[in-house]
Amino acid sequence: MLNSKLNFLIRRGVAEIITEAELVKLLESGKPLRLKQGFDPSTPDIHLGHVVGLRKLRQFQELGHKVILIIGDWTAQIGDPSGQSVTRPMLSPEQIEANAQTYMKQFFKVVDKEKTEARWQSEWYDKFNLSDVFKLTSKFTVAQSLAREDFSKRYSAGRPISLTEMLYPILQGYDSVAIQADVEFGGTDQKFNCLAGRELQQMMGQPPQQVFLVPLLIGTDGSDKMSKSLGNHIGIDDPPREMYGKLMSIPDPLIIDYFELITDIPNPEIAEFSQQLATQSINPMILKKRLAHEIVTQFHGNKAALEADEHFARVFQRRELPEEMESISIGLKSASEIEVQRDITRLLVKAKLAKSRSEARRLLAQGAVDIDGQKISQESVTLKDGNVIRVGKHDFRKVKFQG
Repeated sequence: MLNSKLNFLIRRGVAEIITEAELVKLLESGKPLRLKQGFDPSTPDIHLGHVVGLRKLRQFQELGHKVILIIGDWTAQIGDPSGQSVTRPMLSPEQIEANAQTYMKQFFKVVDKEKTEARWQSEWYDKFNLSDVFKLTSKFTVAQSLAREDFSKRYSAGRPISLTEMLYPILQGYDSVAIQADVEFGGTDQKFNCLAGRELQQMMGQPPQQVFLVPLLIGTDGSDKMSKSLGNHIGIDDPPREMYGKLMSIPDPLIIDYFELITDIPNPEIAEFSQQLATQSINPMILKKRLAHEIVTQFHGNKAALEADEHFARVFQRRELPEEMESISIGLKSASEIEVQRDITRLLVKAKLAKSRSEARRLLAQGAVDIDGQKISQESVTLKDGNVIRVGKHDFRKVKFQG
């Protein structure tokens, strides 16, 4: 019979453990375990999808175990092929270094820095020569690589698979050998890679690591896993209001998953939320506001969460203007001008409310732009000092005349 802490550790927010019995035995032995999770700095920031695994690592740390975070400065150059339908472009060392610096700052918003060891793959791969590569690749076959689901699909469809991509699981697996990992953590899409590490450790005379897989967090679009490349992510460094607003936009069916995977709300309370949603005895917005408050508090503190609560209620529920908003400056030909004619598409681009004038025109056509609450469709508009330009539901700019 598992004690309550151990039961929570291996049941809450867990997809699969290989093998559970072996992991429980290790945990009950009292031995401090070496817990591995790798991150490729292929993009600059960490989002809530990454936090699912990082929170689990933090829970293990609280029981006295050591986290080893692997910075994949080598594998990032290849790009993890997991779930990819095409060969990914390689990143430059400069891009990887810049991205890694933000990762290093953001890791420790979740995991305990004092109980964490950060390691760079270059510590061991910079010392590799061609002979080392031959020895490593000789331990795996092409058939094993093609057994991987994404490779198999691409091969069957006649889409290219680069040799460097086929090296990826082997390189990730060797990381486990290099740091002598006891447990490797990852999302369910990392199963093949984690098992490669387990197999490689056994080949090289080490005890096989346990594999701890967490569910993939679905992004704000409600369909695909959270990803910066898909634009459905919520970054842990997003400003409080932006983070709150994004969480309020998630589809209702994701509410319970987010509570379970990214908060500390007790299981019985989450079960009650689930029952309330199933019986339609609660407005889902009430639960989303609770969820958004919990997560913003995690990363920005309770004061910022309360302010984001009020901002959302004022702007989106009561349809009032935000207390603070950015300005967009408009130059005047003379100080006596009280109104001016301007091309709104140019202003939207200048204010970073649209990426291009063509996008600005699409926003106008969609009825997504208003001035002081009046929707506009023409490109030429009359503006006065203090007008409020609004794009969509979230973005406001106050017009400021400058003589």
